[in-house]
Amino acid sequence: MTRPVPVRIGRGGLSAPPIGYGAAALGNLYSALADDAWPEVVPAAWAGGIRYFDVAPHYGLGLAERRLGESLRALPREEFIVSTKVGRLLVPQDAAGRTDIDNLFAVPADHRRVRDYSRDGVLRSIDDSLTRLGLDRIDLVLVHDPDDFEAEALDGAFPALSELRDQGVIRSFGAGMNQSAMLARFVRETDADVMMVAGRWTLLDQSAGDDLLPLAAERDVSVLAAAVFNSGILATDTPVQGSLFDYGPADRAVVERAQEIARIAHRHGRTLPELAVQFPLRHPAVAAVVLGGASAAQLAQNSALADRPVPEEVWRELQEQGLLGTDASARQPRAREGQPVR
Repeated sequence: MTRPVPVRIGRGGLSAPPIGYGAAALGNLYSALADDAWPEVVPAAWAGGIRYFDVAPHYGLGLAERRLGESLRALPREEFIVSTKVGRLLVPQDAAGRTDIDNLFAVPADHRRVRDYSRDGVLRSIDDSLTRLGLDRIDLVLVHDPDDFEAEALDGAFPALSELRDQGVIRSFGAGMNQSAMLARFVRETDADVMMVAGRWTLLDQSAGDDLLPLAAERDVSVLAAAVFNSGILATDTPVQGSLFDYGPADRAVVERAQEIARIAHRHGRTLPELAVQFPLRHPAVAAVVLGGASAAQLAQNSALADRPVPEEVWRELQEQGLLGTDASARQPRAREGQPVR
C-alpha cells in the first residue's frame, strides 16, 4: 500500500506525511489507558506511516508528554516531528484524592494549570516539556488556546518563540485554537509559520475558509487541521441521532447532513471518515490533518484514511447538493515550493 509522501510543514525545513497523531489520549483523556495498552499506540501510529506527533502539557497534567517521549525514544529522531504547546504551566499541588476529570483527564490532580503567555512562561514551559518528553529538542511549538490572552500572547509568547526559531532552538512556531478568527490575526500580526485549527475546517464546519485559510495560503503559513471528526459524528460511517458534534449532542439538521454526506460517499465506494480526513487536505494551506486515537487498532484505522483518494466526482456531487459550504469543494491543491500536490 502506497503511503502519502511527506509535505512541508512551516518554513523551518520540517516535513511529514499529511496524517499526524494528536496524543491527548495518552494523557488518559476521558478514561485511563491500561498499562499494557498505551505503549502500543505510538508503535501502531509509526507502523501506519505517521511521523508527526502533537502533544501538550495540558493533556493529563504532563502524562501525555511523558508517555509520548517514552514511546518515541527508541525511534530514529531525525525521522519524526514533535510539537508541544505553551501557555499552561504545571504547578505541583496536593491532589488530596482528587482527579483531573473535570478537565476531562483521568489522572490525579497533583498539579494545577497556571496560564502564562509571557516570555519567561514560554521558556519555562519548553524546559519543563523537554524534561517530561526526555527528547533532545522540540521541533514545533504552538501557543495553546490564548482566547482570553491575545495581548499577552502577542507581547510575550510570539516574540519569544520567534527568537527561539531564529536561534535554531526550535524549527517552527504558531498557535493552536478552536477558533479561526484569532489565528488569522496571528498570521497577520506575527511571523509565525504554522497554525493549528481544531474543528473549523471540516465537512460540517468550514468557517476557517472565511478568514484563516486564504490568509495562510497568501502568506505561506502551514495550517494543521485538528478535530476533523467534529467530536465524533464524522468518525463513524453511520451517524445517528445523539452523535456528538462540537463537544455536545448534534441537532437533527447536523445529523441529517452528515447522513446524506455518508450516503453519497457510499455510492462511490468510500466512507464518511475517509471524506472527513481528506476534505481538509484539499486546501492548499493545509499541510496535515491531526487525528487522535486511544488504541493500536484506532491508530491503524486512522492512519489509513488518506490511503485511497476520494474521487473528484464525490466532491462535485457534495457541492451540487449543497452539502459543502460555498465553493469549498473547489479549493483545489496547488503546489508550493518543496510541497507536492496531493
